[in-house]
Amino acid sequence: MKQIVCVKWGTGYGPEYVNRLYGMVSRHITGPFRVVCLTDDRAGIRAEVECFDLPELGVPHPERTAGKWRKQVLWGETVPGLEGVALFIDLDSVIVGSLDPYFEFGNEDDVICARNWARPLARLGQTSVFRFKVGANAHLLKNFRADPQGVADKYGFEQHYVTASVTGGIKFWPESWTRHFRLHCMPAFPLNYFVTAHCPKDALIVTFPGGPNPDDVLMGCWNKNVPPYRTRLQHLMALFSGPRVDEKRWRHLRRYVLPVPWIAEAWKD
Repeated sequence: MKQIVCVKWGTGYGPEYVNRLYGMVSRHITGPFRVVCLTDDRAGIRAEVECFDLPELGVPHPERTAGKWRKQVLWGETVPGLEGVALFIDLDSVIVGSLDPYFEFGNEDDVICARNWARPLARLGQTSVFRFKVGANAHLLKNFRADPQGVADKYGFEQHYVTASVTGGIKFWPESWTRHFRLHCMPAFPLNYFVTAHCPKDALIVTFPGGPNPDDVLMGCWNKNVPPYRTRLQHLMALFSGPRVDEKRWRHLRRYVLPVPWIAEAWKD
């Protein structure tokens, strides 16, 4: 049984993200599978998804950090609804190829991640997509709970903490499998004003860490600070007046995206 797990908490992502993840998984996997969602709100999630209550972190969430530390509950001795090997996929991911290789690569005791694309020369994992054995690295959650602010201050991001703490070290997927939308799909500025983001050859999953989100770029906007289908001229004029993608003008200038048809085709129930 191939197990896929996702985590949904707060209001950042609606149930449609879980529902579309299930739809994508079902189209890109062979053999028996199950999708497990750990969540604080089951409303609107399709019946095929097995929902379990998201465990409490058990300590105050660290301050002064952008890390998604709530995901540390996946490293507990037990995880609701799961046992054995599971593949975690962030909700803001678009599956474009077979998931089978993610279950066939390496050994079942390995923790396997994508390489952190933003820092390619460092041996850092990116936890948008990772495979793990439930309970095999329970010291991660235990040590985090013992000093959550100290861990966050030292590592900054939960994925850096995972990289440094997994027994035996993390392993990496083949580079082409897991791609980063901003870094691997978007044309370089200023070509992004004229060329649509592409789906990289041999990619299996496209991830969106740090934004934008799939529901925005499929409509041709970077985030919900600006209306969709904003023209090039309107985007440029917003440098001086009107809502901007980012308060910093140089970031607003660079963050323009045309509608992405292949996301609309892939990211659906």
